Amino acid sequence: MLPDWAYAVILGVIEGLTEFIPVSSTGMMLLAKQAMGLPDGFWDTFAVMIQLGAILAVVALYFPKLWKQVVGLPTSPQARKFALTVIVAFLPSVVLGLLLHDFIKAVLFDSPVVQCVSLILGGVVLLFIDRLAPRPTAHDPFKLPLSKALAIGLFQVLAMMPGVSRSGATIVGGMLFGVEKRAAAEFTFFLAIPTMLGAFVLDAWESRDQLTADTMPLIAIGFVVAFLVAIVVIRTMLAVVTSRGLAPFGWLRIAIGGIGLALLTLT
Repeated sequence: MLPDWAYAVILGVIEGLTEFIPVSSTGMMLLAKQAMGLPDGFWDTFAVMIQLGAILAVVALYFPKLWKQVVGLPTSPQARKFALTVIVAFLPSVVLGLLLHDFIKAVLFDSPVVQCVSLILGGVVLLFIDRLAPRPTAHDPFKLPLSKALAIGLFQVLAMMPGVSRSGATIVGGMLFGVEKRAAAEFTFFLAIPTMLGAFVLDAWESRDQLTADTMPLIAIGFVVAFLVAIVVIRTMLAVVTSRGLAPFGWLRIAIGGIGLALLTLT
């Protein structure tokens, strides 16, 4: 049996590796937690809270472009339009996240079968979308029409189910509505900032009794590890999506989900 800090490092690596590629970081974290025999409660909270470390990797990598939008808000119509697209895309998850938070954590987070099946079905969807998506009409993630931003936000709601990748759902939603795949991926990164910050704050409040002097160092370890790994993964993921599309991630999801179901059947 490993010490708790080692589990925090392992889960931090998994979070950083999977937050931005379309394989469901939540599903992978939960499957890993169950495989290592970690108890429910704190480790579920840990899995949600260290996502903020991965999200801060987006802020670090895109800081010049994002800062340009922030300082341009008082004077630039384009900056205000970008902020509005992120808000519009963010709102569906806010509403349903507040309504369904307890159900998601109590029921869906406790079903490895649901997670594995979602991984497989999501992989099949990625393979089809990669071939059948319409010709893109939007190529700049900073200049998306509000209708396309809303469509991406509605698809993000699907990611509340563990095993349904948030990045996968939003990229698929963007591509179906004519957003070029790299632009859809980058907008997904930007949308993740308020989405995961909101999830972090909500879970921190709901689980505040678990945030003690013993558990906070573990969260800090996972946070830092997730941040460092995610910086590398974001750049790699964009290169893969640009050159090879979503198919590699589709096959990866199917393989992971299939192996997970096989192990569940055997045990």
